[in-house]
Amino acid sequence: MECKKETNLKNCNCTYPCSRKGMCCDCLAYHRRNNELPACYFSAEDEKTYDRSVEFYMRRK
Repeated sequence: MECKKETNLKNCNCTYPCSRKGMCCDCLAYHRRNNELPACYFSAEDEKTYDRSVEFYMRRK
């Protein structure tokens, strides 16, 4: 399967400088290993906190 990085970047709301930006498979795997969620789960305001924890996500819902 070919990565659609350019298409993914158009919808990526992550503001953190990261080598995985636009590569959703790598991003999801990275955050899952760390018991986190990627930026796309968060609002623009919450994303800017860089708190990717599941606990933070659950508190915001």
